Amino acid sequence: MTAAPAMPMKPSELGVRGWRLAFGEVIHSRLRPTVHAFRYPAFFLRAPARALDEGAAGNWLFGVNRPALLSLHAADHGRAGSGVNAWLRGLLDEAGVQADGEIWLHTFPRVLGYAFKPVSFWFCHRADGALAAVVAEVNNTFGERHCYLLAAAPCERLRDGQTLRADKVFHVSPFCDVTGSYRFRFFNGPTRCVARVEHHDAAGPLLLTSMSGGLQQLSTPTCARALLGYPLFTLGVIARIHWQALRLFMRRVPFRAKPAPPAHFTTRGST
Repeated sequence: MTAAPAMPMKPSELGVRGWRLAFGEVIHSRLRPTVHAFRYPAFFLRAPARALDEGAAGNWLFGVNRPALLSLHAADHGRAGSGVNAWLRGLLDEAGVQADGEIWLHTFPRVLGYAFKPVSFWFCHRADGALAAVVAEVNNTFGERHCYLLAAAPCERLRDGQTLRADKVFHVSPFCDVTGSYRFRFFNGPTRCVARVEHHDAAGPLLLTSMSGGLQQLSTPTCARALLGYPLFTLGVIARIHWQALRLFMRRVPFRAKPAPPAHFTTRGST
């Protein structure tokens, strides 16, 4: 008799704890030169960074570094040629950030093998559990990637809701100049998490974006809910980006040509 396939991995089976799926929404508002806003339901994954370097695991429903209906792959993050943890630890060490504890990734997983991740967040803790830094990993539709490092001062910790700033240096939208700055705020609770990003230019706030969701344990029911409730979700992400771009173009919002990518892969922010 052929053995039945194993159930999706439980946190204990991965050798880590705290794997979560978050179900919520993405909200985006443009304030100028014309008001343009949208929101759509979304789900995202919270996973330990070290799981990405531990080889392939899982089964047909959820997998790490292997094909599955829902999956997480090291190749979708960091820089080519190095393991995810080596890349992250090297980035933090080079910046003089002490983050010797667990690192957690908030990101969109692959759905049916496809992923587009406009932004992923790496929450980097010290051994005492204090949040030492957040790395915002941004991808654009041209296949380019850039990171913003948001770190606490030495011997301090990042607080929930604290405003973190970084100069905008990376091209994301052809309807925004690569000028101004970002303001990030994060709220991480046991049952809910929120990431808010504002783009400010010389005239003030321009774009307001948030990604929020209620956290549930990664399990067979929550994986099924994600697949059935958000079919082709990550393909829908890229489709929505182009649809909203078309709407802005039709409303005659000025279009900017793509500039060269920044010389450095990481930009250091401030508190």
